[in-house]
Amino acid sequence: MSEKHDLVHEFPEFRDQIHQLKLSDNHFAVLFQRYHELDHEIHRIEQGVETTSDDYLDHQKKQRLFLKDELFQMLQARAEVA
Repeated sequence: MSEKHDLVHEFPEFRDQIHQLKLSDNHFAVLFQRYHELDHEIHRIEQGVETTSDDYLDHQKKQRLFLKDELFQMLQARAEVA
C-alpha cells in the first residue's frame, strides 16, 4: 500500500508556515504545486491506477525528493526569521 507524502503530513510542525508561504511567496507556491502534482502522480502509479516503467517512477520519486528538500529549506529559513 502506497502512502501520500503531502507536505503537511511530512512536516506537520510547519503547517502554518506552509500556508503562509503558499500565499506570500510565488516561488514557494509554484514548487509546492509541482510537489503536490508529483506526489499525486506517484501515488496513482503505486496504486496501479496508472502504469509506467520503473525508471520513470524512480525519476519522479527523485524529482519529488529534490522538491521536498528545496521546500524544506525554504520552510526552515522562514522559521529562523520568525
